[in-house]
Amino acid sequence: MNEETRPVLEPIDRISEVLFGLIMVLGFTGSISAADVGQGQGQIRTLLYGAIGCNIAWGFIDAIMFLMAALSERGGTLRTIRLVRDAASPSDGQRVVLEALPRLLAKLISEPELERLRLEVMAMPKPAAAPRLTVADIKGAIGVFWLCFTSTFPVVVPFLFISDVQVALRASNLIAVTLLFITGYWFGRCAELRPWFTGIAMVVVGLLMVGATMALGG
Repeated sequence: MNEETRPVLEPIDRISEVLFGLIMVLGFTGSISAADVGQGQGQIRTLLYGAIGCNIAWGFIDAIMFLMAALSERGGTLRTIRLVRDAASPSDGQRVVLEALPRLLAKLISEPELERLRLEVMAMPKPAAAPRLTVADIKGAIGVFWLCFTSTFPVVVPFLFISDVQVALRASNLIAVTLLFITGYWFGRCAELRPWFTGIAMVVVGLLMVGATMALGG
């Protein structure tokens, strides 16, 4: 898959961001049960604003880390190209190529194929002086932020429309646990794990978080 047809964010990246956002906001909404709800909606709104603000902050942090990872990966590629081109001998160049390959491919590739790869690297244009971010990288960073941020709202919505705080809390927890199962299920599919088991495992994590906060006073 080339750069033009490759998705900005891989499915596993999207699922991971949603899971992260859900777990973050669940920690906040779960703490509502430990708070003194008798203080009224002002206390609840403060906690909700904290949940949203936290996910915004972590969305920005994740977006920046995404860009840093893109630069690091591209910089490693440039370094590999330079090492192959500057190798003292073909065997040294082959060793550099071999070290850059995934472990499975490195075990399977033959010496003629390795030499062919080395020659292809040698025939490439002179590499850039430094790695640069692309439009796709910026889109990916925006996607990371958006996924982390928007995963907050389904869990927060009950507090906006249900006046009874305890009922809203239970509805919020139900939404969060359901979303945890769905994203956990798809994470399992993408990671070659057992989807149903992974989904249930994510639900268990969510329930443990809710149970722990409720045990503190909910």
